[in-house]
Amino acid sequence: MRTISESRPAATAVLRGDDKHPDIHGTVAFYPADNGTIVVAEVRGLPGGTGPCGYPVLGFHIHSGGRCSGNASDPFVDTGPHYDPHDCPHPFHAGDMPPLFSNNGFAWMAFYTERIAVDEIIGRAVIIHDSQDDFTTQPSGNSGKKIACGEIVRRF
Repeated sequence: MRTISESRPAATAVLRGDDKHPDIHGTVAFYPADNGTIVVAEVRGLPGGTGPCGYPVLGFHIHSGGRCSGNASDPFVDTGPHYDPHDCPHPFHAGDMPPLFSNNGFAWMAFYTERIAVDEIIGRAVIIHDSQDDFTTQPSGNSGKKIACGEIVRRF
């Protein structure tokens, strides 16, 4: 927690939803720490469920491409596949991250990973998918359509 409270992130991604999810917005911050990276995500406007068991779990990944652009059928197609510099199977891609748990449209999480260094993800993109990652199906965990994107940029 000291890394987060006493320093600025080395990189961030500002998330925005696609045309069907215009209310999604948030930030993902990346802090270098102890041979790895601390990732902090705060997102609002996520799809919500109903009742105590109806809140969605959404796939959350770093993708190889760095442009949040595409076409009508896939507005973020230019982000490409999951970031996977070591040719590992899913869920062991460097860009595989824990899922987002949407609570009334809001999600916050922080985690540490040794799979990525901040310098190697600059210019790539963070993606939120519309479905839960099953951590099995190749190549991307059957996590559905890309509904939000943010380009990772250096902050200092």
